[in-house]
Amino acid sequence: MTSKLLRGRTLSFLRWPEAIDDHAAWRYEEDGGLLIDNGKIVAAGPYAEVAKRAGAGAETIDHRPHLILPGFIDAHVHVPQMQIIASYGAELLDWLNKYTFPEESKFQDAQHGRRIARLFLDEMLRQGTTTVAAYCSVHKASAEAFFAESHDRNMLNIAGKVMMDRNAPDGVLDTPQAGYDDSKALIAEWHGKGRQLYAITPRFAITSSPEQMEMAGALCREHPDLHMQTHLSENHAEIAFTQELYPWSRDYTDVYEHYGLLGKKSLFGHCIHLSEREADALSQSGSVAVFCPTSNLFLGSGLFDYQRYRRREKPLRIASATDVGGGTNYSMLRTMDEGYKVIALNGEKLNPFQSFWQLTRGNAEALSVAGKVGTLDEGTDADIVVLDAHATPAMRLRMETVETLAEELFLLQTLGDDRAVREVYVVGRPAKSAIVA
Repeated sequence: MTSKLLRGRTLSFLRWPEAIDDHAAWRYEEDGGLLIDNGKIVAAGPYAEVAKRAGAGAETIDHRPHLILPGFIDAHVHVPQMQIIASYGAELLDWLNKYTFPEESKFQDAQHGRRIARLFLDEMLRQGTTTVAAYCSVHKASAEAFFAESHDRNMLNIAGKVMMDRNAPDGVLDTPQAGYDDSKALIAEWHGKGRQLYAITPRFAITSSPEQMEMAGALCREHPDLHMQTHLSENHAEIAFTQELYPWSRDYTDVYEHYGLLGKKSLFGHCIHLSEREADALSQSGSVAVFCPTSNLFLGSGLFDYQRYRRREKPLRIASATDVGGGTNYSMLRTMDEGYKVIALNGEKLNPFQSFWQLTRGNAEALSVAGKVGTLDEGTDADIVVLDAHATPAMRLRMETVETLAEELFLLQTLGDDRAVREVYVVGRPAKSAIVA
């Protein structure tokens, strides 16, 4: 592959920014360069210095005056729910029964699964998202379709076949043994193939029997390097129903704890209504609470207390996510805009550097992939997004009065969407411009 030299204003994070003026937390070059070879970033820094290393043979792509950042990461999405996004009028459990389960039953058709996988990854790339942690449907073929499409694009994605054997229609149920066997087969076929990573995926305690939860725990013990993803403490009715189904448990989190599902690669969607004991259990195990602001607002589930979880004596590891299709937008920019509002309603503020840390390095650290993606560090995979803060008339008008990088980032977060994403690179290859409309 011919080496590429990208030129533009580069921004990448070194750690969590404690304040808006914590300049040591990020690396910004007003005239920056990234040298990419064989899909890796091999040099990063001031353009003049990187250009010297590039030599005459590199293809130079000038993205000035746009910002160049690591590709966005989405820590919780539902691939089969594309055609029910923006469905009206239900809270969580009713929404699942009315919209989600009937829609996911369509994925018995492998051709349907292939079509949606293609359209889903097209949409992610249009929005600047280069890595997702994805739920497929209960059908093995849906995960096969997703991984095949992801592999063809050489994307780094984490995904799994949903395991669920009760409290749902027959068309979206497996059995404890089938869920285990299908997951084992998918792990053998796809985990570590190219950039693909497998996540053991019991949907949540309501739709998995104790027998299936045992099987999920067995998979985690047999494959300790894998991710595990599920849902936790999203909705009061969900919590109450879980306690009815598992009356021996101290609380909702205790169910997952009992079956050995907590750990450093365990991703728990939502985590809105955690008790202090539950938050301690997640923290002590290194588990990740995934903040899904648009779906939490849309379904009326509650407000995730982001800053309290970060500041507590035993802080939580936190990721952020669109949660499409309960979430109402595919864009991580739109997601962090809504996240800012949720945090403000809790009496706190999230500054724009913290927001962009979260959707790049922060999410990479939460998903345990920061050595590969989420930064512009030398040696990492060249998954990159190029952002244009002048993308729309409203943005151009506001940019006339923007004076600082922080103001520009906040504008992108507040008014930006897929139109602000000029280009996306996946292992150094242009990906957004390659999408066939």
